[in-house]
Amino acid sequence: MDKNKIRVVKKASPTVGSTTTPSKPYTSSARSPARSPAQSSVRSTPQSQAPSVAKTLAPRPDTLRPDIKHRLNFSSLKPDSLAYALLGAGQAIAMVRDGASLPQALSQVFAQSAAPAPTRGAIQDIAYRTMRGVGQAEVLLAALTSKAPEPSLLHGLLCCALSLLAEVDDPAYDHFTTVDQAVTATGSDLSIAHAKGMVNAVLRRFLRERDALTSEANKNPLALWNYPVWWIEQMQAAYPHDWQAILSRGNQPPPLTLRVNQRKISVENYLQLLSENNIQASCIGPVAVRLDKPLPVNQIPGFEQGLVSVQDAAAQLAAPLLDLQDGMRVLDACAAPGGKTCHLLEIADVTVTALDHDAKRLQRIAQNLQRLQLSATLQVGDARVGASVDGWWDGQQFDRILADVPCTASGIVRRHPDIRWLRRVTDTDQLATLSADILDNLWQMLRPDGKLLLVTCSLWPQESEDQAVAFAQRNQAIRLTAPGQLMPMATGNEDRDGLFYALFQKTCG
Repeated sequence: MDKNKIRVVKKASPTVGSTTTPSKPYTSSARSPARSPAQSSVRSTPQSQAPSVAKTLAPRPDTLRPDIKHRLNFSSLKPDSLAYALLGAGQAIAMVRDGASLPQALSQVFAQSAAPAPTRGAIQDIAYRTMRGVGQAEVLLAALTSKAPEPSLLHGLLCCALSLLAEVDDPAYDHFTTVDQAVTATGSDLSIAHAKGMVNAVLRRFLRERDALTSEANKNPLALWNYPVWWIEQMQAAYPHDWQAILSRGNQPPPLTLRVNQRKISVENYLQLLSENNIQASCIGPVAVRLDKPLPVNQIPGFEQGLVSVQDAAAQLAAPLLDLQDGMRVLDACAAPGGKTCHLLEIADVTVTALDHDAKRLQRIAQNLQRLQLSATLQVGDARVGASVDGWWDGQQFDRILADVPCTASGIVRRHPDIRWLRRVTDTDQLATLSADILDNLWQMLRPDGKLLLVTCSLWPQESEDQAVAFAQRNQAIRLTAPGQLMPMATGNEDRDGLFYALFQKTCG
């Protein structure tokens, strides 16, 4: 096999499930944000003092969708080469640095590329590997260069290459091949071709001095943990005994977990179907099946026929907690992309209204409903104003409400590693306030004796337990038994994201 070719990656999309809106660009905390258009040079000695607190850039407007600054020149690269994948992944990382979410960035890279599916998979794999280790890559890059590499494409490409070279125990690619292909990728684009020599020198020096450079870099918590320092400090405050384990779990690749649609097949029979297709899997929940090795959804038996859906084991707890009975009217607020919506319909014959403020995101729910042969009313609207005079609500109260409210998504960073870099320290309180407004408004739509389930994918108490306590006090709500804060786990039969559940009942009086 040609060493310069990509490694075929069989992974499901890491974007399945909740997504977040980027709130700020990330920038390296390893140096001043000042930039020079001049070519960066190689340092002769490592940088000994790297600032440990990230610079916070001004947030982008919510309506802004970062665009690729110029079209990448893939024409001189073989579509199945590692150089092609590195160039695409480098551009995606550059866009995240400018404020795009990683799925959004990859979508734009794929839109301008004619790469076949295996190469797109390799671009995605390298980009996600890099995001999980980008803190260390940024600190190393600051130690290896005298000036921050410019333009941003060059910076992103170097981060990707350094992340691959930092893998020691089970590297995705041969290290010398990675250096060679990174240099080739650099030379293929006119905007960065001048830096071929610098890229070669930086990466080869890192290979020669990897142990010493990595040891020095890891004195910086940004490099050691691969999280912004404010995030680390907030985790220490919230979980003083477990913060290290929680951060470590967030850097592990997530599993691909399926939810078995028991309207169509039993868990036992689906496991048998997987076995017949030589796919190893295990049951880790009532209807949760985890594949030993992730697969693209088009290779999962029965997926297109609606036998299963992709959903984390923790998220699969939501629908059963609502104690649904046939004939009930159910509101799924903040519903997109629809995993929980569909689960509600799988377990009972209920009438579901799926609400989301974004019409495009509702289209994803429609696609899932069609695949599963289910039906729901899709409603564009703001969950904060539904009970107002000009709101979307018709005034008829619901028997059950699922409130998967906006949050920082700190519990799903293993699935969305860009989240930690796109969030700001002020987001937690701002989103908690927004969610409180949503919950208070939804409470008016719930019938007496009805139940409301609060769900967040956050680990921060302000968005979870503190929110639940304050809500119950404001609304005289009865709090029922629910799991509370579920920590992210990655051991044996406990393999899940970090979610929070609180269940409330409305009094009849």
